[in-house]
Amino acid sequence: MNQKNMANSQEQDLRISLFNTLLTSPHRNLSSLHPTHQNIVEQDPLFYRQLASWYWDKGEIRDHKEMFIVNLSLSNFEGNRNIGLALLRKLPPYQVRRVLDFIRGWHDYIPQKEKKGEGTAQEKVVKHGLFRNVPRSMKTEITRYLREREDDNDKFDSVVVAARNHLKRMYATLRIEPSERAQQILFDDKPPKDSKLYALKLIAKEKTPAKQAKLIIEYKIPYRIASTVIKAITPTVLIALINAMSPQELINNVSSLQKRGAFDNPDVKKLIEAKLEKAKKSKRVSAYKAKEAAKVAQVSEDVKKKLSDVTEAQIKKTKIKMPTALLIDKSYSLQSAISVGKQIAAMLSVICESDLWVYAFDSMAYSITLPVLSTPNPSLTDWEKAFQGINVGGNTSCGVAIAKMIRDKRYVEQIIVVTDGGENEPPLFVDAFKKYRDALNVEPNVCFVKVDGQQYSDHIEDECKRQGIMFDSFRFKGDYYALPNLLPLVSKPSKLDLLEEIMNWPLPKRLAA
Repeated sequence: MNQKNMANSQEQDLRISLFNTLLTSPHRNLSSLHPTHQNIVEQDPLFYRQLASWYWDKGEIRDHKEMFIVNLSLSNFEGNRNIGLALLRKLPPYQVRRVLDFIRGWHDYIPQKEKKGEGTAQEKVVKHGLFRNVPRSMKTEITRYLREREDDNDKFDSVVVAARNHLKRMYATLRIEPSERAQQILFDDKPPKDSKLYALKLIAKEKTPAKQAKLIIEYKIPYRIASTVIKAITPTVLIALINAMSPQELINNVSSLQKRGAFDNPDVKKLIEAKLEKAKKSKRVSAYKAKEAAKVAQVSEDVKKKLSDVTEAQIKKTKIKMPTALLIDKSYSLQSAISVGKQIAAMLSVICESDLWVYAFDSMAYSITLPVLSTPNPSLTDWEKAFQGINVGGNTSCGVAIAKMIRDKRYVEQIIVVTDGGENEPPLFVDAFKKYRDALNVEPNVCFVKVDGQQYSDHIEDECKRQGIMFDSFRFKGDYYALPNLLPLVSKPSKLDLLEEIMNWPLPKRLAA
């Protein structure tokens, strides 16, 4: 490989590694994301800021949005700081604090067990974050962020009710002097009578459900907060709380509402269902949280159906127009691929406008077909039923499903393979792919969704590289909330089309002072 090709390969691998991280949710461990993000912002700052802007609108994982802001706000490349600060302004307070804390860094002191004969137990010191000074431009932006909320009493009170400690942290860390009203509410614990904090005290003291409900509606107290101060939540109070919820808040609290009897009352249940209808069109609803909420909460089948409908409606915002094959490794070495494959098949089925062929494979291929349906649009539940009877077992032939596609003359322009990357029995993937390419006169895009298994390896990818077969590879690490991030990556005719969309995505602008 000459130096030019090697450089292009390294650049592509760097971008692919960042795409890989977009499929993972580190669950607030920003340190695990920082190295890859840092590499790309240093080597390709123009691409990085475009990707950050695109991901803000397309992406699902909050941790990545925070990391984009961290790196852009610290970047020395012209214009990047303003883009990062423009995105920072869109965050809720708890995320602003997380960005701030990660830049400043902090220590965890973990007590260690005392070893016999070694005296006093020591503490293990674990460092988190960057231990950098907060840029003056970020302090300025956060000051403006706080002042904007102080200038609107209702907005400020809503923020305080949900994120009081986060606000206090921002004021104290950056030594920003609060307004007189903010000082009373946050630091003096003397909230004025027109504030939500004062209303919470009244709600806690009030014993009449009707009056509690009136205060909840009047002051727009969120469910998560009100439920901690109300001892007995009656249907009247529930209606008030649900009316104050956003669609995402309702989904997040379905299990709690179920435990409090919300679905036992016809009027309350009707209100919940109406809000779930709104969730289908909301831009602020996470695609998979509704589906996961249905699994956790012990709600009726009709409510589960509505939660699944929310997920489908969110997923349908993306479209795949080319015929696609999804191949799922069910061999003995893999425990998780079937579960991941079900979820991907379910997602693809509601957005694929062309043919979708689904196969499970070990040393032989199993065609997965939907049962006869009463409706033209299969649901996520329909696809889960189609996978019944598909169990882990057998050796691994990653080419056997492609060989079956040749026999069945299944023409596709994209092949997505859920696998751990290992294979131990012919036909091998590369051999079968080359035969498919010649037999049907097509060069399909290839995307590997890598899951952990006993044979996890880069074997198939290395073989593809040697044979000149282009592919994308994305690592899935177990977070189903992150799976919708795969959709924009497989819904474009080619990687170039995706990159072109990213590079043409409008950049946010920082508001003038």
